[in-house]
Amino acid sequence: MIEKASAVLNNVFGYHEFKPLQKDIILNVLNKQDTLVIMPTGGGKSMCYQLPALMFSGLTVVISPLISLMKDQVEQLEALGVEAVFLNSSLDSQQYQNNMDLIRSGVAKLLYVAPETLLMPRILELLDRCQVDALAIDEAHCISEWGHDFRPEYRQMVNVRKRFSNAVCIALTATATPRVREDIKQNLGFSASNEFLASFNRENLFLEIVPKANAVGQTVEFLKKFPDQSGIIYCLSRKQVDELSDTLAQNGFSVKPYHAGLGEDIRKENQELFIRDDVQIVVATVAFGMGINKPNVRFVIHYDLPKNIEHYYQEIGRAGRDGLQAHCLLLFSYGDIQKVKYFISQMTNEQEQLVATLHLNDLLAMVETDVCRRIPLLKYFGETFQSDACEICDNCVNEKKPLVDLTETAQKFLSCVKRTGELFGIMHIVDVLRGSESQKIIKFRHHLLSTHGIGTEYSKKQWSHLARQFIQKGLLNQDLQHGSLKLTQKAYNVMLGREEVMGLLEEDTTPATKPKVRHSDLDFDETLFELLRQERKRMADSMGVPPYVVFPDKTLMEMAHFYPQSRDTLLQLHGVGEKKAQRFGDEFLSIINNFCDERGIREKLESSSSSTATQTQTKKRKFTVIAEAYNEGKSIQQLTSDFEVKQETIVQNLLKYLQEGNKLRADGFLQASKLDDEDQMRVLEMFRHLGASRLRDVFDGLSEEINYDELRLLQLYWLSQD
Repeated sequence: MIEKASAVLNNVFGYHEFKPLQKDIILNVLNKQDTLVIMPTGGGKSMCYQLPALMFSGLTVVISPLISLMKDQVEQLEALGVEAVFLNSSLDSQQYQNNMDLIRSGVAKLLYVAPETLLMPRILELLDRCQVDALAIDEAHCISEWGHDFRPEYRQMVNVRKRFSNAVCIALTATATPRVREDIKQNLGFSASNEFLASFNRENLFLEIVPKANAVGQTVEFLKKFPDQSGIIYCLSRKQVDELSDTLAQNGFSVKPYHAGLGEDIRKENQELFIRDDVQIVVATVAFGMGINKPNVRFVIHYDLPKNIEHYYQEIGRAGRDGLQAHCLLLFSYGDIQKVKYFISQMTNEQEQLVATLHLNDLLAMVETDVCRRIPLLKYFGETFQSDACEICDNCVNEKKPLVDLTETAQKFLSCVKRTGELFGIMHIVDVLRGSESQKIIKFRHHLLSTHGIGTEYSKKQWSHLARQFIQKGLLNQDLQHGSLKLTQKAYNVMLGREEVMGLLEEDTTPATKPKVRHSDLDFDETLFELLRQERKRMADSMGVPPYVVFPDKTLMEMAHFYPQSRDTLLQLHGVGEKKAQRFGDEFLSIINNFCDERGIREKLESSSSSTATQTQTKKRKFTVIAEAYNEGKSIQQLTSDFEVKQETIVQNLLKYLQEGNKLRADGFLQASKLDDEDQMRVLEMFRHLGASRLRDVFDGLSEEINYDELRLLQLYWLSQD
């Protein structure tokens, strides 16, 4: 069965190997086992039901909440020669009837439909007369009241399941906490053993969060780094969308707005312009993006603070779906927190307010963290990041900010919480510390407290940041509904001078990070790539589809690297199946052959059906190059000089090489260590007792006497032993 599935993957979809978990999920579905799939955006969820649909003899019904997703996926499937249809309000009566006929006759293999449409009596009666082999419920987090986008009609899918009891059910989502996953399984009656949880880590996304100082200026400077590249800018309000879109257009950027206040025709037109690369940038509210599978989005900017981590994760997930590097920038201001809190206060349901406040606090924990961004982000989804640094977020690539002694500052804040009766939230405590004489302060006689006015050395913004650090460090508990602060036992230890508090003192302004923009590790000919892009655009426009339906950027980059000059070698590239090679191959091969003839370039691929470009020819990844140089005898110090990076970057790359199952020589790590023999033995003994995976535990076990740089070196030594 898996051999046939692999053949379909190659011949129809043009992929030479499955992405992580896809093979197991597809086998589970083909064996008619109900399946829950939690997989990040870009991880290949669609393939998990599209490929089985081609192997089932009957119909696969895909339940999706968005017209844009249906249209996008059907266009891509049609380009592959797959019979797929959708039923929704965007069709005229004749198109609707034609699609109904294709379903009734058994020609259509996949039907895309919204839950509201599926529940219509005439649609259910139509499907009663068909052989329905599979129900695929996309955006399955909509089932859960604990999800960020609960939709009551999704709760009725359990009745549809009962109606089509012979159909296997696969529920899929990119954003689900452990609590939401349990809710989905219980509602649909799934077995726990049929849950497939992929890593939430999108390794190709650079995550950056900077203080919002001059938001328009920061945005313009950022966009200059991405000329002629596609990107999305998210704003909280429609007014902000319109103003920013106009400003960027006046600055010469190719940009369109998108929000619910625009007419449907305008929204549809602006979305199509973006999808088809006629417009490079969309400024939008959260109304934009769900279900749009545009693979070459190179950046996402959050101009305002998202409402929760799910929204943030889902929105950055629209970048880099082609697997190439993309940049995700969030401009953060403390004023934005108040905007989100205002939206929460407008909710009429107390339970909704509680959930929204909980989600906001989790988001702030990620925004304000001084460790790798991926640690709190993945923790939110129940995943432990298996490293202390990802080297692809601002906290990892920037110089570490020095921790300062905040003990006295914490004592002031905690004392004020105590003296106000542990009944008030952060901003009230800040107002007391800064000596405010507002009506509320006078009303509660807090202007008479000894802590009134003892904190004028810090701004409101700085005190707010400090307060959240105190919460994260376990000095305070915050009531989720009312925001009031309560002291913990640890807080009393700090106030009595028994415990120190180290943390970050935030400056009012911080310059934005400017990492090198690198979209691909593949060294490709940019002149040829641009010629291929122009041809792709011409073909896509003539067909009335987005350019990526013809070929994604990654395929064009491989063409511009390997110079394939025959149909046989073209088929070895990523995303080129037999149907696409037959339909589009001649035009692209003609451009490549002419380009190569003029310059005397030979193709880099051998004509062989058993080899693939990605398996045999792709340029080695950076961590492999570093590791091989190290194994050949280069020292850690030599590598930092050769690659012009910090030692921790070399160490992180070597760790990644080890984690992929490779070997490293052990002696070089002891040579690089500055510890004496006795301290080295202490560390290794601690690894023996605690293991080497959690350096924080080892750091604590050694009374914080040995720094992380040394621990990482000895961790590599320990892991490199045979």
